[in-house]
Formats: sequence, structure tokens, C-alpha cells
Amino acid sequence: MSLSVKQQKKSNTKTPSGLLLFGAAPEAPVPFTPPAVPAAAEAPIFKPVEVFNPAAQILGDSGSSEALKILLSATEHIKRTDTLKLLREALDLFRKDDWQGGGECALKALHIDEKSGEAWHILAVSRDKCNDFASAITCYETALRLQPENPAIANDLGRLAYKMGLNELAEKFFRFFLNKSPGHVEAINNLASALRELNRLDDAVDMLRDAIGANPTNVQLWNALGTVVNAQGDLHNAVIFYEEGLRHDPKHVHARYNLGNAKASVGRVEEGLEDLMAALPLFTDPLNIHTCKLSIAFCHLHLGNYEEGWKWYEARDKDNTSEKVHYLINRPRWTPDQPLVGKRVFVSAEQGLGDEIMFSNVLPDLQRELGPDGHLGIGVEPRLVPIFQKAFPQATVVKHHTTKHKNLPVRLFPDVTDWENYDYWAIMGDFLGRYRKKIEDFPRFEDGKPHSWLRPDPERIAYWKGVLGELNDKPKVGLLWKSLIKHSRRDRYYSPFAQWEDILRIEGIQFVNLQYGDTSEELALAREMGLDIWTPPGINLKNDLDDLSALCVAMDCILCPANATSNIAGAAGAPVWLITPKDAWICLGTEYFPWYPSTRVFFSDSLLDWAPVMGRIKDALIETFVNVG
Repeated sequence: MSLSVKQQKKSNTKTPSGLLLFGAAPEAPVPFTPPAVPAAAEAPIFKPVEVFNPAAQILGDSGSSEALKILLSATEHIKRTDTLKLLREALDLFRKDDWQGGGECALKALHIDEKSGEAWHILAVSRDKCNDFASAITCYETALRLQPENPAIANDLGRLAYKMGLNELAEKFFRFFLNKSPGHVEAINNLASALRELNRLDDAVDMLRDAIGANPTNVQLWNALGTVVNAQGDLHNAVIFYEEGLRHDPKHVHARYNLGNAKASVGRVEEGLEDLMAALPLFTDPLNIHTCKLSIAFCHLHLGNYEEGWKWYEARDKDNTSEKVHYLINRPRWTPDQPLVGKRVFVSAEQGLGDEIMFSNVLPDLQRELGPDGHLGIGVEPRLVPIFQKAFPQATVVKHHTTKHKNLPVRLFPDVTDWENYDYWAIMGDFLGRYRKKIEDFPRFEDGKPHSWLRPDPERIAYWKGVLGELNDKPKVGLLWKSLIKHSRRDRYYSPFAQWEDILRIEGIQFVNLQYGDTSEELALAREMGLDIWTPPGINLKNDLDDLSALCVAMDCILCPANATSNIAGAAGAPVWLITPKDAWICLGTEYFPWYPSTRVFFSDSLLDWAPVMGRIKDALIETFVNVG
């Protein structure tokens, strides 16, 4: 296979200027003391790992065999035998995956020689691998201050910045490393991944084309190119590039995994499942293993193998990884072999507000099985407490708080004072395999109406109907077009706002802005185009979720991609028209949306061209709301 090779753009090869972003390293370094763990209120909110993140694992590893060889080589010039002995002991412990122990050896070496750049670098790797990123940054910066010409430190700093989402800084470090080590394949991958996350996809493609021209059999580069065009939405070419890489190295695990996901996304689900099953035993890192299992779960669910899919979906717990959420609940976790009738069970929501709502689909079933002698406790995102309390008036509904302690994600429920009141605890998704074994298990209609379980305040529904009625007599169609979670892999699932223009020009419909977050840019563009999008007053569309559910029910229709509001509206029984890519796993292999029966699905056959699906929506709006009678 050949690619047209373009002239690579010149890169910035100056020493990265972002070193002081995290606070200056000391001019005269002192022995490192790990910082105290921040108070819960000050700790960062935990962000779960992205399931479909094909680029995340192509960056190399500060603790890889190659990296450890470089570190060992760097110690060869050390003359103090006591320092050398400690650092080599640290590297031996690293080879046994004892990152904490290796760090302690490096710390002892720093007590002997506080200006040892090698010791600071090894300590940085220890803190990096222990997920103490703030301390790792300080150690890496100090090491680089002491050894400013050491490219390996800059590369590790770039990888850490990438993991922390500081992609502009990561780009600078990777360019610095490439200037010192031109043509280094891993570094090219690193830089391409940073550019990808910065949505500079064309720049990443240009660079990878040049690199492949020089290294046409390198599977890493083909895999990287696949991930970039995948982010562009060009899944068919992504498949081609992954397959080309695997032609040169059939055992490359990331290319095999990425190929499986890409095939599933273009409808070749059974083939994709085969690739994922082939990739799974090749992974050694627990987080990669769990991520692959989740992809396998989604394939089974798309194929209608629900019982099998929910079993694989248990991998979302991410056991034995730094991403596992530790629940501060002093009760045993429920398992499917334990009885529920008459029991008192506390159920925590899943990660992400959308999943909290979608998986609460099973809670009415659980409450019925617990029966009048049992009791249900529910822990949800604080903004959801009022609406869940209305939906489950017999249950105890409290907020959860997720933070970090000793660099591990922890979820607690501050309003629960006595866990002895409960027999078990569980996560919402734990009950999917019990209550959703086949598609018929998803409730469809009740009393002639689509099944729903959220119960917005009737008075607020009436209020919003009154407000909308006073506006004009046109049908009111709510409009959402994006998610606030922004990155290259996610953006491709949302039609650009400019492509809504033909829909918004339909005469006889009043479009209502339901989009949460900053919409100033899009609304200004709409005004420039002479489009009328009305924003409801007196409601915070991001935080007033109870009132938002009432507003959604008061609408005649809501157009939206899958986001937090679409889940709230669907669970409340509002008429939702969902725009989603074909073969999305959440449709469970159906042509509709099993979770919310009031939802009508419009599938996009391509992530590159949204015009056809937008045209179908326009025609449906005219037929439903304009050409009536």
C-alpha cells in the first residue's frame, strides 16, 4: 500500500516553555517529600476512562522495557557507588512492577545526592506509575532542570501531560524530543496523538504520511494513522490502515483492538468481535484488558446476545486498575445469587449523568422485586436528587460525591449516616443481566402511552406549556446539538451546528434552545443567518434538571444527539427525535431506542456526511408539524 507523501511542516524545536506551568522546580533541589493528599472538597472530580480511546495506548510508557534500558544506561556515569546501588535497585524493582518500592529507593538516593538528575527522573517515573501526577510533574521538571539536554525526560513529561489532558504542553515536549531524536517512531506517534486530541487532524495525517513514507512497514505508524482518520469520522479508511499495519505485524495488539472497534462501528460487528477476542489475550495491562472486554460487551449487545453482553459489561468496574472507583459503603456488594425479596438494597448510579438516567430503567423492576417489606436506597448525581425522589417516592434518594484519595477514585454518600440499615449495595448496571435478558424485557407501553419512569412536577409542566403557548401558536420543537464533553473522538458523533440551517428555516415551527452550556457562538451564528431560536427564561439548562424535565415534557418534540438532556427527556416520556450513528450499541441492535419508548431514532450512515440524515429529519418535521390536515 502506498500513500502520497507531503512535505512535513517545520516544528517548533525550542525547549518547551511550559515547564513553569506547574510551578517552578527549585533552583537548588531538596530531597523530595510526597505532598499531603488534598481534602476531599479540594480534590479533582474523577473522570472515568474513555471506553473508545484508540490513541490512548500508543504513546509508549515511562516504565516500558525500552524506557528502563534508557534509565539504566543513564546511570552508568554515576561515580558514587551508594547512589548507583540504590538507583539500580530501584530499576530492578520497576522490572517487577514495584513502582512504589522503586520510588523509595530513588528517594534514598536523593538524600545522598539531591542534585542527581537520574534519581529525580526515576522518582518521577515511580510517581507517574502510581498515578500521583502532580508529584510526578514536579519530579520530571526538576530532572529536566538538572539535565536540560536529556530528551527522555521531555518525552516522559509529554506523555504525562497527554494523560492529564494538557495536550498543547504535550505537543511542545514531543516536538522537543523529536528535535533531539529525529525519526523516532514512538515520538512521532506521541506527537500525532497530541495533535489528534487538539483536533489538528490534518496536521497529524500529514506528519504520519511522511513518517510512513520513510517507514512503510511500521505497524505503529499505520495504527496511529488509523486512529487519526477514525477521529475524522472516516471509519472505512481507518479499517484499511489498521489492516495494513497488521499485514506487517499480525500480533500488534492495539491495531487488532482498534480494527475490531472500527469494524463494529461500520456494521461488521461479528468480524469486529472476532478481532477483539483475538486482541484480548494479547493485552497484559489490566486497564487495557477491561477496555477490550467492554468493547466485546458492546458487540454482543449489538448482536442481541444480551445475557452474554451484560456479563462482559461487568468489566466496567475496572478491577485492579487505578481507574476502579472505590465505594465507601460498609456493606457487602450484592451478587446475582443473593435474594432480593424483602431486602434493603442501596444502589449507586453509574459513571456519567446520561448513564445514571439510562440505567435507572431497571429501578422500577428492582423496587417491585424488593416488595413492600424491602427498601430501596438510591445514590445519584446531586442535580438528579429532586427528580429521582419524585420518580421513586418510596425510596431514599441521596447524592453521591466522587473524589480522589491517595490517587484513587472514591465515591461516597455523605447523607447516609448508618449503613447498617441496608443488607446489600449495588450499582445500577448490576441488575441489567437480571431484568434485561432479552429485548422483550424492555417495557414499551403502559396504558397506551410510552413507558417512562421519571415524573416531572405537573404544575411545572403546566407552567411551561403556558409560557410556550403565550410565545405563539406554532409547534414547539426543542433543539440540542452537542455535548459539553469535547474531544476529537467524541466530536465526530455530533453534526456541526451549521448543518442545522435547512431545518431551522422551516416555516411554521418555533425552535426552542434546550442546549446547556455556552451557546453564545452558535446562537450568534443563527442570528446572522436570520434564524429564530428562542431561549426559555428563568431556567438553568445545565443545573435545573428537575424543571428541565418538565420543560421537555411540555415540548411538542425535541431534536437532539445522545446527551444528558436527551436521557432526561426520554426517561420522562417526552417526544424525543434522537440523532445517532448507525450501529450505536445503545440501540442494542434494534431500529429503535429500547431504553426510552417515546424516542424516535434517526440513524446517520456516515460520520463524514450528516446531510442525508438532516434531510430526513427536515422532511419528517414538515410532515408531522407543518403539513398537518
